[in-house]
Amino acid sequence: MKFIYPAVFRKNENGGYNAFFPDLECCEATGDTLDDAIDNANEAARNWIMVEFEEENPVFPYVSDISDIETEADDIVRNISVNIRFYEGWDE
Repeated sequence: MKFIYPAVFRKNENGGYNAFFPDLECCEATGDTLDDAIDNANEAARNWIMVEFEEENPVFPYVSDISDIETEADDIVRNISVNIRFYEGWDE
């Protein structure tokens, strides 16, 4: 199953990047470089999704259109794709 959510990457005062997902509550990541932040955002989104799957009635938010996301001048918005592969007995 594939999930794609937009993430906003914002440069911080240390020269690294902070990332957040407008659609995934409290899902954030950081990285020393943009590539690191993207990798960490992918992991954060995957963890968020896996925790939601553990709920009795998982609810996945609708995906915002990138053009609808409020950003600041130097923000970078990227779609983050997370592939979840289920296997027999995954929920045991």
